[in-house]
Amino acid sequence: MKMSLKMPEVQYIPGSCNIGKGEVRRRQLVALVGLFFSITTLLAFNTVDAPAEIRLGIFFPLMVASVGFVQSRSKFCLAYGFAGTFNVGKMGDIKRVASKEDRAADRKTALVILGKSFLLAALATAVVLVLPF
Repeated sequence: MKMSLKMPEVQYIPGSCNIGKGEVRRRQLVALVGLFFSITTLLAFNTVDAPAEIRLGIFFPLMVASVGFVQSRSKFCLAYGFAGTFNVGKMGDIKRVASKEDRAADRKTALVILGKSFLLAALATAVVLVLPF
């Protein structure tokens, strides 16, 4: 008997999974880029003793990091969810979601991911605002 160590192919699951391994890695990279810009922005705020109104600006790089993180953990792209598309195969092989019900489930999941990302970024921004600079 021959055993295969190859991972099973990812399949599109409406409202649950609309990206494959390559797309997940891309979202992880987005999260890291957002984290990098969040940290550099935080260091800049500390260097110039930025007022609270200016420190609110850290929300944007934190939102990028949050969106990338939540999408990679969920294996779901919110942009694909809103557009009615998916990509579980090779990079660039985007397909349309055929069913109206499946598109509705994907939009609902995309909204949940957007909400989670917003909440995560807002909480992290609140932490930055209370940090003593």
